[in-house]
Amino acid sequence: MKITELWQSGRKATISFELFPARTEKAAINLDKAIDKLTDLEPDFFSVTFGAGGSTKEGSYNLVKKLKVGKGLEVLPYFACYGLGPTAIIEVVSSYRELGIDSLLAVRGDPPRDVEGFTPHPESFSHASDLLLFLGSRFEDLCLGAAGYPEGHVAAESRDRDLEFLKLKVTNGARFIIANYSYDNAFFFDFCERCRQIGIDVPIIPGVMPIYSVKMMETLAGICGATITDQLRARIATVAEDDKAGLVELGVELATSQCRQLLEHGVAGLHFYTMDRSKSALGIIERLRSESLL
Repeated sequence: MKITELWQSGRKATISFELFPARTEKAAINLDKAIDKLTDLEPDFFSVTFGAGGSTKEGSYNLVKKLKVGKGLEVLPYFACYGLGPTAIIEVVSSYRELGIDSLLAVRGDPPRDVEGFTPHPESFSHASDLLLFLGSRFEDLCLGAAGYPEGHVAAESRDRDLEFLKLKVTNGARFIIANYSYDNAFFFDFCERCRQIGIDVPIIPGVMPIYSVKMMETLAGICGATITDQLRARIATVAEDDKAGLVELGVELATSQCRQLLEHGVAGLHFYTMDRSKSALGIIERLRSESLL
């Protein structure tokens, strides 16, 4: 099933969970437990990330296969083209198609941070828009999506320029957009309005990132350019530094409030960045469903 069909049915907003391949045996055990608990929530689909430069190519494939073939779940694989040549790109996407994958999120990806001596293929694509055009000409029945950045990509020269690139992604074949998370919905609402003003009319699904720890929040926000507002910092300051459970609970409370507002504004779905964990997502979804919002 093409992912876009979910947003054409007129049903309530979809829920989806992002996972990434485990890199250690312990992480794999914890991931399997998280998958079981998240599956009990009956999400509309899972997404699976793809490491920069193909660094998790095997792990990503195996996780997609486990979810799609082993568990019969709907899966949206990410594919990051940075550093990979045309032949490698075709091989990876073809392997996903053989698993029954009908939709793919096409992103450029960033240079590998932990692969020593990595050399990009000379024919590697510089932009996701190039990847979309390439894939669309070779996999005509594949439903392609793109990543969007409500606060602008960290490497963009301006938010307006970033939006121009997003429109090019849509022109080149993106049929939906999964947005990076923001801690303040005002960024997302403004982003959607600006998208519509320049003719981007595909579904835009907001990303949601609960707070798991202060260190993780700071690190990820720095990497992806999400603003940690003064209001958010003030709320975090009300929790004792050593109260890890209290911080996670605050994260659930804040994310639930954020999701509630997003749903009241009629978003087509909610995409949760789980960090391969389940507790926060369980708490958020259960609260939203108890209010008949999902």
